[in-house]
Amino acid sequence: MNQKIIAIALGDPAGIGPEIALKAAADPRARAACRPLLVGDRRALDAHAAACGIQVPVQNVSSPAEALSVPDGTVALWHHDLFGNETLKLGQIAAVHGRAATEAAAAAIGAAMRGEVAGVVAAPQTEQSIQLAGIAFDGYPTFVARCTDTPVDDAYLMLCFDEKRIVHVTLHVGVRRALELITTERVQDAIEATDRVLRHFGIATPRIAVSGLNPHASEHGLFGDDEEKIIEPAMARARATTGAVIEGPFGADTMFHKSGYDAFIVMIHDQGHLAAKLLATNRTAGLTIGTPILFSSVAHGSALDIAGQNKASPEAVVEAVLRLAGAPALARAA
Repeated sequence: MNQKIIAIALGDPAGIGPEIALKAAADPRARAACRPLLVGDRRALDAHAAACGIQVPVQNVSSPAEALSVPDGTVALWHHDLFGNETLKLGQIAAVHGRAATEAAAAAIGAAMRGEVAGVVAAPQTEQSIQLAGIAFDGYPTFVARCTDTPVDDAYLMLCFDEKRIVHVTLHVGVRRALELITTERVQDAIEATDRVLRHFGIATPRIAVSGLNPHASEHGLFGDDEEKIIEPAMARARATTGAVIEGPFGADTMFHKSGYDAFIVMIHDQGHLAAKLLATNRTAGLTIGTPILFSSVAHGSALDIAGQNKASPEAVVEAVLRLAGAPALARAA
């Protein structure tokens, strides 16, 4: 088994997170690529294993490094007491579930910052539970930014599936707020962050396609002027700073049919997520870029309605693990 350790935070313990994390950690593809290390509360993992009938040996470890000494065929768990005297209730929204999800992710991120793990994959969380816990959270990219002392505006989401990579200039905000955030500076920063991560993954001269904001990328001003006034100047600046091939703006409804690009950049959430969820249902990994660690999540929810029923597929978690396992450690390379 590969000696690179990839941490997998269990996500919302009341959803499918622990189930798919355990399935992914036991998957032969993941185990051939790295040493999976689950991070979370043993009680949540045991509850899901029992409910789903998953019979995989799990061994508690007291530090990430101990994952290397766990026998083949056994999954390592870095146990954290995340419930105290409170009770796990599968399929329900509760503050304790939100705290457990974020604390497990934060512990794994801390290990990555210290160089104890090569990357972090987070199983899905439930934002309502996190909000009940009083924790500021609008998605993993900004959460990772806060945990790594990175300005939140410097963190972006890259959806990955097959050979496609989709980066979002704005993410979990209302459309009116997204329009306010789409500035020349932010679009340029998103392009430059994309260029950096593509080069980090070994692409010498990235080819990046950029979407417009308006229908048909405004048809040369027929449907707005955001492309001319905001997006095109950002692309020109990014070409000058990166040397990358940056083309567009393209209409977001046709852009993904274009071949030969290493990444696509979209302006708002649905321009990218609709494409990803139609083309790669439940197997899309979300990579946070712009922060000093490798962090990936999944592009589907915690599926509270099927928690504990052994119906959830681990493919998105496996996809995320394989991508991180094949990458050089970002913090060390920075």
